[in-house]
Amino acid sequence: MTYHLGVDLGTTYTAAAIARDGRALPATLGSRSVAIPSVVYLGSGGDELLVGEAAARRAVSEPSRVAREFKRRVGDPTPILLGGSPIAAELLMARLLRWVVGQVASTEGSSPASLAVTHPANWGEYKLDLLRQAIRHVDLKVDHFVSEPVAAASFYAAQRDLAPGSVVAVYDLGGGTFDAALVRVEGTSFRIVGRPDGIERLGGIDFDHAILRHVSDVLGIDLDSPLLDADDPATVAGLQQLRQDCVEAKEALSVESDVSIPVLLPDRHTEVRLTRHEFEAMIRPALNETIVALRRAVESAGIGLDDVTAVLLVGGSSRIPMVAHLVTEQLGRPVAVDANPKDAVPLGASLVAWRAARPAPPQAAAAVAATPAPTPAVDPRPAPPRPTPAPQPVAAYPTPAPMAAAPTPPSSGQNRNLYLAAAALLVVVVVLVAIAATRGDDDDPGSADPGGPPVSTDDTNGTTDTTSLDDILGQLEDISDDLGGLGSGQGPALTALPGSEWSDEARADYVSQCVASPDLSAAATLGSIPAEDMCGCMYDRTRDAGASFADFNDLLTAADISEVDADNTAQDAFTTAGTGCVTDLMGAG
Repeated sequence: MTYHLGVDLGTTYTAAAIARDGRALPATLGSRSVAIPSVVYLGSGGDELLVGEAAARRAVSEPSRVAREFKRRVGDPTPILLGGSPIAAELLMARLLRWVVGQVASTEGSSPASLAVTHPANWGEYKLDLLRQAIRHVDLKVDHFVSEPVAAASFYAAQRDLAPGSVVAVYDLGGGTFDAALVRVEGTSFRIVGRPDGIERLGGIDFDHAILRHVSDVLGIDLDSPLLDADDPATVAGLQQLRQDCVEAKEALSVESDVSIPVLLPDRHTEVRLTRHEFEAMIRPALNETIVALRRAVESAGIGLDDVTAVLLVGGSSRIPMVAHLVTEQLGRPVAVDANPKDAVPLGASLVAWRAARPAPPQAAAAVAATPAPTPAVDPRPAPPRPTPAPQPVAAYPTPAPMAAAPTPPSSGQNRNLYLAAAALLVVVVVLVAIAATRGDDDDPGSADPGGPPVSTDDTNGTTDTTSLDDILGQLEDISDDLGGLGSGQGPALTALPGSEWSDEARADYVSQCVASPDLSAAATLGSIPAEDMCGCMYDRTRDAGASFADFNDLLTAADISEVDADNTAQDAFTTAGTGCVTDLMGAG
């Protein structure tokens, strides 16, 4: 049966979920729990790769061949050494992901129909691109990269009725990182508003280390001291068990007032008592910083705390009672927490993948099909005389559309489509001009005539047409005249792209809308360029030019080009991108 898979590659644990018919359930990865430790073991031959529980067991006997917490190392140019072999952190994440997909496919009896992978909201394009490349390296295809706050909000909204426009603050305190973001409900989708904030190296493992230091201080021993024989199996096993007991003590203090931590080292067998009050005193300064980061995220969205519907607590460490207490006390907003906040992110990711795969409702499709295309008014005035141009070599040039009798005031349907089509169309003509000029120079290097000699090309019927540079320039003038104002075209409005920064998710959304536009598709085919390639290239080049993502969204959604601010960084970048894309793609063809 078809299913959609969402995977959360966490710093300390990895979890997955499957969605069918709008319902999401956790996928069991481990033999003792739903999630598995984010641990990888590399065998001595370099071929054996173990992950999760099996890898964690090897950590006792072969710690140098085991990697943990490698998600924190993504973007670090220094590789991780496993048994002397250097491996990039993102490649370890990719191999862990491949194992998860294979494990779920084995359980379900088939591969997922689509795959969504989550990532921290504050990861930039550099880290995301490293992860994308690593995933391609292990022969996996990811359909959706979803930020963790969006995934969590998707799962939260699936359980509750949220009014359109509601804003949910996501407080994600996981094993290794803290993320804070505001997510706005937009129909059945969600969009990050403002700028996500967070603390890259703060999470449950830091609280585990705090407890371990507490034990060390109480016993008066240095657990990192060279006096402890790291080669002694009993010492290694004792330290490994102590670390695990510290983790369990942290989790137990969420429901108990005090715990006893056993210490079983070769020269010391004892217990250390830890109360919840002592534990909270250790972590309070760090938790206060998370509240500050969440406030920054709210301020960046330009809204007040009163406009936040609820604060959604996500991540295993958010179960610490003090977290909910501080959020409520300092922010004064309702707190929502799931029974198992560890699973909210993968469950939401699977729902994102499921929603993206759903076909359009039949009623909506029928309504679109039944809507007649508007008939343009014809200008009764005769066109000014123009010399008849020679037969054209490129059959893809469209016949100029008749002029409207009177311009129509801009509306929500008069937006970027004609602007984008004009940009793509004009740059194709410019490239053809350049080609014609180059061929002219080849025929007559010394010619100074701007029109150049005729350019001979074969048409689709095998006959030879001759076109001068002047003819092409004349067509360029025709096209420019007929396009008129860039904001006067008709067409469905482009919707805002998801997220607050350049991302794979936003790119896929833009390409989908771009390809669906008849104007854009027709413009791209002028140079025999696949519309999807043209649209993707335009997005990539505008991004790479340093344009603001917010400005790009404004450019796409503005009702009229004249309404876009003069200092919008995306306008020039987008036009320049068109020239570069057509040059590259036509050259490649």
